[in-house]
Amino acid sequence: MDESNAPLSAAERAAVRELVESRRERTADQIADLRRAFDDIVDAARATATDDEHDPEGSTIAFERSQVATLLRQAQDQLAELDHALDRLADGTFGRCESCGRAIPMERLTARPSTTTCVTCAGRGRRR
Repeated sequence: MDESNAPLSAAERAAVRELVESRRERTADQIADLRRAFDDIVDAARATATDDEHDPEGSTIAFERSQVATLLRQAQDQLAELDHALDRLADGTFGRCESCGRAIPMERLTARPSTTTCVTCAGRGRRR
């Protein structure tokens, strides 16, 4: 995509790149923290002889493990979306709706820099 056909100015692309990279770094840190928390829960469960079915503490540990695992998957998905945004910035497709091809407003990109759809397409059920 040439510069004149780009949906964002060079300054806007630079600002969004900085935002995406910042969110990516925070998300990577969050993933590391969640992995440590998950490992700590697993280690704690190994250290105690709990019976998830009959021991009230066992169900708490299982719930915590499940909750942290879910948060970890969500953070990993978010990291993949941010990586996709960086790829789109690099190849010049960032800022264009992947469904209809229209420009995505800067306000939406600032609020959700990993978005791949315009508001209209997102409202049709293709949420990103």
